Amino acid sequence: MALLAAGGVLTALLLTRTDNSEATDQSGPAALVNTAKVTQQTLKDTEDADGELGYGTTSKASSRSPGTVTGLPESGQQFHRGQTLYSIDNKPTTLMYGALPAYRRLTSGSEGPDVLQLEQNLQALGYDGFTADDEYTLYTAEAVEQWQEDRGLAETGSVELGQVLFAAGAVRVESVQAQEGAQIGPGQPVLSYSGTKKAVTVKLEAADLRLAKKGAAVDVTLPDDSTVKGRVEKVSTQAVPASGQEEATTELEVIVAIDNQKALASYPTASVDVSFTASERKNVLTVPVAALLALSEGGFGVEVSDDTGTKYVPVKTGLFAGGRVEISGPGIKAGLAVGVPK
Repeated sequence: MALLAAGGVLTALLLTRTDNSEATDQSGPAALVNTAKVTQQTLKDTEDADGELGYGTTSKASSRSPGTVTGLPESGQQFHRGQTLYSIDNKPTTLMYGALPAYRRLTSGSEGPDVLQLEQNLQALGYDGFTADDEYTLYTAEAVEQWQEDRGLAETGSVELGQVLFAAGAVRVESVQAQEGAQIGPGQPVLSYSGTKKAVTVKLEAADLRLAKKGAAVDVTLPDDSTVKGRVEKVSTQAVPASGQEEATTELEVIVAIDNQKALASYPTASVDVSFTASERKNVLTVPVAALLALSEGGFGVEVSDDTGTKYVPVKTGLFAGGRVEISGPGIKAGLAVGVPK
């Protein structure tokens, strides 16, 4: 990691470059033998991590009622709002969009965000005659009856558990756990699904949380060495059980969304490299970390040369990254030559 590497070099400097720090000037006009230029640039603290290109996080769909599995999809199939994901006792489970999972029976008199979610889906599917709000009215029940008739369900006007599966958007079936013709009970898995857009999954140590900020931009290098832009879409913490001599710990699962899906078309799955940027400083003055030296009065400086000789100039340090460090101080400007060890 760039910051840790810089810290290691800085520690070496503290141990080896303090002997001449009492003086602020050295006699004689001798020029510095080894020099580097002060450079104005954008400095980034980056870290690379291995990632897997796939379809992101998967979720499980479980049966909400006992019965016989009468219809199942195939792995890889994609479904959109209003379509049947699977059937139990020949009753379809319909995909609708929403962040809140179905957790109760919805009927006249029900109130809450899940009611609004249902009504918004009914409107999107072309049903009307009601107001999309958080109240399940008789008008909502009438629209539900029409929807149930179209779906081949009993026209009760109430939405039973198992009639609807809410997901964030269109889904892709990752795998199927149930078998057609088999008996199934409440809570038993039917299938697992993901989103339909390809995404990159990265595992990070919990200590690297600073890298995984939601919305942060990342660079993803594909197997052909081309690079696409991505952004951190989701960060979750997962428990890693103890194994052998290793103690139980936690890790971060980071989902990186890729807007340019066309660039991923030739890769169903692939191992990729993800570059995270933890910190960025634009248009700052930098020198190699090795140019820093510790001053006896405290703080750090750099060795510069002019017509009268060489001298130590105190500087304030900023971001360490990529073997360079941000500096500022009196007389520090782009192009200035500073000493570095042989």
